[in-house]
Amino acid sequence: MNVKISNNVSHVELPLELHISFNKVLSLFEKYSHEDFSDHPFYEAANKMVNVFFNNKDLKDGFKDEDLLEKYSKEINLVLDPLFPEPLLLNEIKAATVPFSFTSFKFTTRFQNILNNAGDDYKLKVRNFEEDSMYIMACTYILATVYDFKVDVKRPFYFDIPDKTTGTMKYYRATFNADFSEITPTANAPKLTQEDFRHLLNNYDNIDIWKEKFPPNSYVFKGFGLISLFDVTSEEMVSTIKANLLSGGDNLIYRLQNNLRDFYSIKDLLLGYSIFDNINHKICQNKIKRTNSIILNNNDEINCSSSYFCDSIMQKVFVEHETFIISDVGEYGQATNENGFYKTLYNSGIKSIIIIPIKATVNGDLALLEIASPRSYDLNSVNINKLKDIIPVFEAAVKRSSEERLNILEATIQENYTSIHSAVKWRFYEAAEKYYEELQSNENAKLEEIVFDDVYPLFGQCDIKGSSDARNNAIQEDLTTQLNLAINVLKEACEKENLPIYKELMFRVSTYLKDVKSGLNAGDEINILDFLKREIYPIFGHIRVLSPSLHEKVDVYMDRLDDDLEVVYEKRKEYEDSVTLLNEKLASFIDKKQKEAQKMYPHYFERYVTDGVEFNMYIGQSITKEDSFDDIYLFNLRLWQLQTICEMENIAYNQLQNMNHELRVASLILIHNNPMAIKFRMDEKQFDVDGAYNIRYEIIKKRIDKAFIKGTEERLTVPGKIAIVYSQDKDALEYIKYINFLQSKDLLGNIEYLQLEDLQGVSGLKALRVEVIYQKDFDGKTSITLEELLTQIES
Repeated sequence: MNVKISNNVSHVELPLELHISFNKVLSLFEKYSHEDFSDHPFYEAANKMVNVFFNNKDLKDGFKDEDLLEKYSKEINLVLDPLFPEPLLLNEIKAATVPFSFTSFKFTTRFQNILNNAGDDYKLKVRNFEEDSMYIMACTYILATVYDFKVDVKRPFYFDIPDKTTGTMKYYRATFNADFSEITPTANAPKLTQEDFRHLLNNYDNIDIWKEKFPPNSYVFKGFGLISLFDVTSEEMVSTIKANLLSGGDNLIYRLQNNLRDFYSIKDLLLGYSIFDNINHKICQNKIKRTNSIILNNNDEINCSSSYFCDSIMQKVFVEHETFIISDVGEYGQATNENGFYKTLYNSGIKSIIIIPIKATVNGDLALLEIASPRSYDLNSVNINKLKDIIPVFEAAVKRSSEERLNILEATIQENYTSIHSAVKWRFYEAAEKYYEELQSNENAKLEEIVFDDVYPLFGQCDIKGSSDARNNAIQEDLTTQLNLAINVLKEACEKENLPIYKELMFRVSTYLKDVKSGLNAGDEINILDFLKREIYPIFGHIRVLSPSLHEKVDVYMDRLDDDLEVVYEKRKEYEDSVTLLNEKLASFIDKKQKEAQKMYPHYFERYVTDGVEFNMYIGQSITKEDSFDDIYLFNLRLWQLQTICEMENIAYNQLQNMNHELRVASLILIHNNPMAIKFRMDEKQFDVDGAYNIRYEIIKKRIDKAFIKGTEERLTVPGKIAIVYSQDKDALEYIKYINFLQSKDLLGNIEYLQLEDLQGVSGLKALRVEVIYQKDFDGKTSITLEELLTQIES
């Protein structure tokens, strides 16, 4: 009898004293050895087996010495033969084993062949299983068996077993049957209570507590188990390939090549990668880090044409973007009159190859994944189907890689060629020229700071009101829909097949549904989706074959899921589409209006898009190089700002008819009447206020939209009104003139005069809040002209 013992777990400390015993098998034999079964075909064999046990007490009573496995190998083989039926010996991967030690014996023929192919030095050992984990798992097994305390800590066992015949690694998942075992406490075993059980549940990672409640060798295990292995090489490779693609790194192609070698059981399989430049019609490497492309064969680029590739490859790969397979390169050479591609493959020793085109970037470039073998028909039109689960992973990785590459290029541009607003670009040119001149004579020359003194700030925002609540409500509605769909499937399944598991699952889904309706907490969505994927979807595979109506219900459920996210994504999509629509309309409008405002007087402008749009402007003599500054330009820009926000309110309101999710904006203007200095921060590549006094302005900007009206619980910013925050009464008088002008144009309505609650670090703020009169079918084209604004300011 062959016995394979794992060195890493064979003698680890356990709460169990392990005794190998076949007593439970004996009880089956004793049943058929009675005279009542004298006519049964098992009768004579059962009596012989009982005699085997009678003559070898160790087999019944149990033994700890593993050497006795060899001594009783003949008897053990005989006793266990009924559990290893001969017709299944070449199919099943099964062995008798002692749990928690992986001392294994009595293998099926297929299992034995796998171990033989693994080599003499291979020891059967479980992957990634620590000693503490094994100890705690043994404890939970005792809890379930002795105390009927069920603890679900099941972790699949995996074995990585090399195959010397193919030079690749095979991966197996193990299941364990403990029907032929029993556990009894010793005198040293502490009596456990419900309180102990709860204490253990709260301290899973504390091995000391587990050893306190389950001292080493405080229980006796008698019996054996049956371990069965299932080949999961394909699933493991898909998972490993995903992990490798996510981790990236310099050796990615090499690691993926090893993965695919195991996947196809081809020890010398080759993997290559190249880019097809759609603009220049070349296969090249110079766009990406140099790789081991099979097609290029050490060339930097190849001009793609029908003289190099055949027409079939040109059409299928580069036009239709479909996978192309050459099972026999020799036959391909004869069919193509030994074209350039055949010669490249022949010179590389390639006899079969798969070319997988994957769209890489927005300009139409393709990533070409190349899988090749030095033997004909190793890769063919049949086993190419094994790639169906892997190709989408590569597609996602190539897309991500392409996006990352574009992000890197964008970051490089931002780092070295940051876009400078046209109004202040002259100052950066001036500083750069001065730096260049100094660099000629001083290698330690430094760029001077860019500071604009005595500029007036203007801040405004149109913020989407209640965006967080709207987003949460959308998530809540989608989860409610998804859970209701699952309940509908399970409810009909209960009617078709009366299994308690359906009712239990329906109860859990209903509990989640109740929780969702009562409100979402952080992590709820992830927990629910994980439950559905782990518990419900596997059941759906069985349910859908029970009846045509259930098949249809499961299909309805799956069809409602988003293809990429695998969740119901209807209300959230409506919400996000509405936010995107609103942001795009507001940003596009203010960008266009700002260009017009620059014609009045050059000023610095920047805007940000989040849930809505906010913008900063700075105006003053120091910003413009030539024109002289006058206060009239500041007043004009303030009136322009108020008018523009009024128009943005109208745009947002008129977009309600185009949004599936009703979103309103709340607008605000902050007045700051004292000039300040702004400084370009080299580390952040943006302007910021300069000086401790001016920091107060930035603090107010960040906190003002959360302000409350004094003595109330009412927020300052509300839909349908523009809030204008100030601290000096003269500022309010100035803006009342602008409001009166816009009231004369029927753009603004009633004014409120408000005192604000103190903010952290800020007190004494006041506000005007004015009603917006929405214009029907407003499109921004009928706004007040620059001439009207100038006339109003000058009057």
